Amino acid sequence: MSIQIKEVTSQKDLKAFIRFGTKLYEGNPFFCPALEFDELNTFNPKKNPTLELCDHICYLAYKEGEIVGRIAGIINYTANEKWEKKRLRFGWFDFIDDKAVSQALLTAVQTWGKAKGMTEMNGPVGFTDFDHQGLLVRGFEYDSPMASLYNFPYYVDHFEAFGLQKEIDWIEYRVFIPNAVPERLDRVAKIVLDRYKLNIVKFKSQKELVKRFPNYEYLDVIDQAYQPLYNYQPLTKKQKKYYSDMYFPLVNYDFITFITNEHDELVGVGVGMPDISPALRKSKGKLFPFGWFHILKALKAKKIKAFDLLLIAVRPDYQNKGVNSLFFYDQTKYFIQYGIEYSETTAILETNAKNQANWEHFETIQHKQRRAFLKAIE
Repeated sequence: MSIQIKEVTSQKDLKAFIRFGTKLYEGNPFFCPALEFDELNTFNPKKNPTLELCDHICYLAYKEGEIVGRIAGIINYTANEKWEKKRLRFGWFDFIDDKAVSQALLTAVQTWGKAKGMTEMNGPVGFTDFDHQGLLVRGFEYDSPMASLYNFPYYVDHFEAFGLQKEIDWIEYRVFIPNAVPERLDRVAKIVLDRYKLNIVKFKSQKELVKRFPNYEYLDVIDQAYQPLYNYQPLTKKQKKYYSDMYFPLVNYDFITFITNEHDELVGVGVGMPDISPALRKSKGKLFPFGWFHILKALKAKKIKAFDLLLIAVRPDYQNKGVNSLFFYDQTKYFIQYGIEYSETTAILETNAKNQANWEHFETIQHKQRRAFLKAIE
């Protein structure tokens, strides 16, 4: 039976595109569905300012009238200019275990990108670093947090069959929480605070945060810190507002740490949140009728088993000075207070030794590995 590839051209098609990503993994205990309304907003030019910087196209694959695969092709012109590339990105790539399906989808995106002058294709990645990225190649038996991609093991073979090869890997850690702030961490943090005249700053709400940093200065720090990282695209002012409005109203502010210097300038940001993947599994990615209740309950819980460490960013002129230790010095007491057993890191580039060194004060396992692939377009 032949495979039909159809471009997503309507809101109905887009909903089908998004829902296929959840339907394919139905019954899989490790997969975490994305929130459907977040996914819809991601592809909505009226909501997501990143689309002002990008071209994109979405395809669905059909077999015997049923959807059997999906893929998005993306050209981020700002990132390409920064990295001096003509790179076609692909993401939201899911498919049944049928190479006729995966190869047809990849070919469709490659053809589209080639017509726009791109010379290489790269994925799985999103519009920006704030989207899911990196194919899981090890650690399939662990839960997928909200911030990470999950995929079946057979995906790797399908990528390689198309000629896609490894460009870079990310690794992830599970960090086990001690019963008290480790003595060495306590000592190092206090030295760093004193030596560089730094302060740990906390807020109780988004209202307080916005009053103190009305121009999204915390995202400026993230932007500066992440500039050298793989595929990173500098954020526009609209993007900073978009990401701030998306994430910061939901967080528990106990789990956000800000570091300022003696001039009251922001030099570091650390953000985490309770693992809400069990709630998302219950809701199947939908807020209604009861998904909102499960998600809100998980976000506001006073006792938490697992925690997601989302990001740590330090202004470049304060890097390599031990500032990262301050985030864990501040956060560990909250981990203990909430009864957290372990934290999951987001993906860390295999070349990012500074980030990997963050966990030297804790017991860890390095349990997951994910990969970005690359292929020349001929």
